[in-house]
Amino acid sequence: MVCLPYPTFLNSPTSSPDALSLSAVGRGRIHPRADDGSYQQIVSKCIQQSKVPEDTKENKQLRKKYMKQGVQLASDFLSLQLNLDVSIVDVEVVLTAANIVESDGCLACCFLDAGCQYIVVQVEGEEGMKRASEAIEVSRLPRDRIILDYQLHPNQEFVQQVTDVSSQVGTICVKMNEGSCSELLTKISTWEQKTKLVVQLFNDDVQSLALNELVSSISKEIGEDKGSISLVDPTAEQLGLAFAACMKTDREDGLFTTVVCTRSNEALGLVYSSKESIVAALQCGRGVYYSRSRNGLWRKGDTSGHYQTLHRLDVDCDGDALRFTVTQNGQMKAFCHLNTLTCWGEPRGLRHLESTLQQRLVDAPAGSYTKRLFEDESLLRDKLVEEAQELSEPGSKQDVAGELADVLYFAMVRAAKAGVSIDDAVMELDRRAKKVTRRQGDSKAFRIKAGEEILAKKS
Repeated sequence: MVCLPYPTFLNSPTSSPDALSLSAVGRGRIHPRADDGSYQQIVSKCIQQSKVPEDTKENKQLRKKYMKQGVQLASDFLSLQLNLDVSIVDVEVVLTAANIVESDGCLACCFLDAGCQYIVVQVEGEEGMKRASEAIEVSRLPRDRIILDYQLHPNQEFVQQVTDVSSQVGTICVKMNEGSCSELLTKISTWEQKTKLVVQLFNDDVQSLALNELVSSISKEIGEDKGSISLVDPTAEQLGLAFAACMKTDREDGLFTTVVCTRSNEALGLVYSSKESIVAALQCGRGVYYSRSRNGLWRKGDTSGHYQTLHRLDVDCDGDALRFTVTQNGQMKAFCHLNTLTCWGEPRGLRHLESTLQQRLVDAPAGSYTKRLFEDESLLRDKLVEEAQELSEPGSKQDVAGELADVLYFAMVRAAKAGVSIDDAVMELDRRAKKVTRRQGDSKAFRIKAGEEILAKKS
């Protein structure tokens, strides 16, 4: 896989319009400000949680209550205040060792449960490594979810420093400038550690013309299996051109083949991108491509109204093709000029069912059973319980498939009525996959009783 650059925000990702969509490269690092009131609320709640012993049932419930409140505060902080979509972007959050230790690791778990992919522990001062190690230990997290961020000391051997902490963390971040990168590249080329590296570049330390060449050189040496590159507070132009510099193309016009997909990885169409269109997409947070017929930028939706919200850019395993993950907007939600969602005609399966249900919600034919379900909440609830109960019973593969189809139909009727899409559900599943705190998962007696009462009425 190709090693690609991503932004580190010393300032907030909402500090300027140019920064709002930079995390669409798939990854981003944030530095919550110590004087930010919303962030301090999260810290305080996690400390409050850590002070509650787990010696009684009541205390366990209280601790769980504080945990949920902290996660909700962190979720709001990330999505509402920083405008980050943690379900599709790998967010790294920088935390001080002192705050992690004071909260007994609850702060680190809180941000991961809220959807962050990595916790970044900073090494500060003479006792920095000791404090960072203590913070990592109390967090009790998988090592591949922890990044250690520290400045290398020139009087110590690089490899030895990394070896000393490699058993605790999955990634180490090193700050480099143009002058020190040649030595680093030599060491990376022979790197055999399991711990990955993030090479962090400060744009002020590198001449703008040399930045793309430097990022490209590091990318070739490091590879995604060895680490990543991070640019500190880049502009959309700097990040977009550096991103493109890590790709390759065998086309004479220098364009990159680009597949446009939904959040469920359904292909909407095939287009082309240029370096300039990548920059433009990051600047406005929309699907922007290169039109070969117009010989210029194609801002999808400017004329048709079928614009796209950009969520993420990815590069394929060979580094010569792009994938734009988007939400197709507009009254008809059509990517194709033939007014279909995809350039391969009408969708099938769940997406076709979703489209049909959305249409029934607006204009259902006479005698429509779906319309009846929309209008009769009790009937819809009863059918959901009934079909779920039938799915839970033993049966053949064919029986299970049939019952699953029934459950999906009634569940999607419920979703369509509430304005919930397949992509909304995918978003929630992706966010939950990043959690580290797991529930016990026992059945809820009051829900089982309510279901039994519904089934008893039908028998």
